[in-house]
Amino acid sequence: MLTADQIVATHKANFDLLFGLTSKAFEGVEKLVELNVTASRAALAEAADTAQAALSVKDAQELLALQASLLQPLAEKTAAYSRHVYEIAQGTGAEFGKAFEAQASDVQKKFLSAVDTAAKNAPAGSETAVAVFKSAVAAGTNALESVQKAVKQASDVAEANFNAVATSAVNASKTATTVAKKR
Repeated sequence: MLTADQIVATHKANFDLLFGLTSKAFEGVEKLVELNVTASRAALAEAADTAQAALSVKDAQELLALQASLLQPLAEKTAAYSRHVYEIAQGTGAEFGKAFEAQASDVQKKFLSAVDTAAKNAPAGSETAVAVFKSAVAAGTNALESVQKAVKQASDVAEANFNAVATSAVNASKTATTVAKKR
């Protein structure tokens, strides 16, 4: 049976967890806003420079050269921006994951403690039922751990794929820029 102090402590822990996660979420949003403001400022400045350069073009050849010179940096900046967004999202998600894992571990420990207490107070002859119940809890715990490992592996694969696609896009823009400059 839970005491009033245990209930109050549980509510306090849940309250602290909620505000901690809310704080992490706001930190992630702040980072995204800061990234977007920085990217917008840079894009505005580059647009002004590009417009000035376009106005000073004397013929079609110079215009093609200008376009080619803009393609590669744009792809690199887009890839860098995407990486930053991904890192912010990944970092915030990792913080949430850690908090939930810690909370799940704590709940699991308390639950197993309650099962042990109930088993000690169980009537004689119920040992088999208690053993089956404990076995089911252990199987559930193992399944949860397996799912957590699979999610981590999937996350790692997704990150590797994202980096590969970003690198491919930048390399493709370099190739296109080189071909355009040769014309």
